[in-house]
Amino acid sequence: MTIEQRIKAFVALGKVMQHLGEGKEWESTALGVTAAEYEKLQRVINTQIHHNGWFSKDNVQTSLRNLASMLQEDALIEWVSKYKFTATGKRIAIIMAGNIPMVGFHDFLCVLLSGNKAVCKLSSEDKHLLPAFCEVLAKFDPQFFEYIEFVQGNLKNPDAVIATGSNNSAQYFEKYFGAYPNIIRKGRTSLAVLTGEETKEELEALGSDIFTHFGLGCRNVTQLLMPKDFDLDRFFGAIVGYGEIINHNKYANNYDYYRAIYLMNQDDLLENGFLLTKEDDKLFSPIGVLFYHRYENQEEVEQYLKDRAEDIQAVVGKNYLPFGSVQTPGLEDYADGVNTMEFIATLA
Repeated sequence: MTIEQRIKAFVALGKVMQHLGEGKEWESTALGVTAAEYEKLQRVINTQIHHNGWFSKDNVQTSLRNLASMLQEDALIEWVSKYKFTATGKRIAIIMAGNIPMVGFHDFLCVLLSGNKAVCKLSSEDKHLLPAFCEVLAKFDPQFFEYIEFVQGNLKNPDAVIATGSNNSAQYFEKYFGAYPNIIRKGRTSLAVLTGEETKEELEALGSDIFTHFGLGCRNVTQLLMPKDFDLDRFFGAIVGYGEIINHNKYANNYDYYRAIYLMNQDDLLENGFLLTKEDDKLFSPIGVLFYHRYENQEEVEQYLKDRAEDIQAVVGKNYLPFGSVQTPGLEDYADGVNTMEFIATLA
């Protein structure tokens, strides 16, 4: 199976993902799948909410659109051309998280494009989507059946391991897979640095960084760094368009729970009916809550980021990633800053 064949199949898969992500109906076999196959994928998307209450149809479609944006032929060719894979056919275990739909897809893509075998252990929170799309991938090139394996029990004798989870699960991964070549990722989060010069449009885009996937991803902004005199009313005014999120039952339950806790503790809060904001140096805020920290100068900001670097996935702001971009990472935006393709290329 050549690299050209693998890329061609993923590009075709990306077109299907894009159509489904945009909520389009099946149009013709030019898409590469039949009407029945397309409708099967639609059913899988529509029923995810019954398996995981956070996986609403809109949430799944957002993930599909973001993944499809990666699967562009020219970008894939350029990306893969940077690496030389001397060892292929290796069984690389991928232990996937389940916080957002198909969150392990980038690892899956790396393993398969490198010519190795993806041994996937899915999260119980997200165990239907990837297998469904693997069927489509194998339709575009049946040779993929030999390169994809899903396991439910213990992983036996992999050649390497890529595992993503919480800080607690990372300890487990290190204990059981420490003897293998590995990438073990812990929990991280993202934050935004405000200067006070942001436009309304930029603050509105920041809302996307906060609310996409209900705030469950490691790339979701959970804390704001802001100048001492920043007026939070400007921020609240810009994000009013995201208010519909409170109509999601699980999000609303989190919002109400933490509002009650903070009020009982007599904590100072600012809220707008769908987001609680609280001054707190912690990076990880609960769902429905956004922490903020006020700073004096840029030097304080840089030291703050440096001291917490191991817990930060991404930073948005005027001198960092653009507002609204954090949920659409590119092929080379590797989780935790660890180059997955480079890791695979070093396997002997």
